[in-house]
Amino acid sequence: MKPFSESCEQNKDVILQVIKPLLETHKHLLEIGSGTGQHAVYFGQALPHLQWQTSDRKEALSGIQMWLDESGLNNVHPPLALDVKQSDWPDLEIDAVFMANTLHIMSWDEVQALFKQMALILQDNGILLIYGPFNYHGQYTSESNKNFDGWLKSRDPKSGVRDFEAVNQLAQESGLQLQDDYKMPANNRILYWQKKTSSDD
Repeated sequence: MKPFSESCEQNKDVILQVIKPLLETHKHLLEIGSGTGQHAVYFGQALPHLQWQTSDRKEALSGIQMWLDESGLNNVHPPLALDVKQSDWPDLEIDAVFMANTLHIMSWDEVQALFKQMALILQDNGILLIYGPFNYHGQYTSESNKNFDGWLKSRDPKSGVRDFEAVNQLAQESGLQLQDDYKMPANNRILYWQKKTSSDD
């Protein structure tokens, strides 16, 4: 049976409103943690100029492929097996990376590994877009995010809602500059970084 995420269904329109203008001039996007594949299909259909490369851990690939097969889109590509801590990432020409609801289910070691790879795989002026909940100044932004964090940690103590300041520090260390921080419904955000060009160094 094709996998389905109710949260993907609920947030796809508001996410698209933010990312569509940001991706107008980009051509090759890697989605890390494609999950069910719903976002890839919906955004790929709405952004036909963009080659959308899906990826996730091996156990999720068959479900993603079901969504892709049904969609018939030629700009959304079959999922790659990708673990952020693997050393041999796929050799891709990427000028954009998108992630939704992934940082909080990753360990901090995995988050660190992810940002180190952004310095390597993103082209100059490439962008990184991350959707999900974040804490600010070590504080939850809502009671629901506090409860969500507790639920995450009960499943996996290494997971949890990440602190914006710590994540942004990793981004800066990888040559990414924060461009915007969009407030989203349900106490979520979209963080938008751009990789500095070589001439900026």
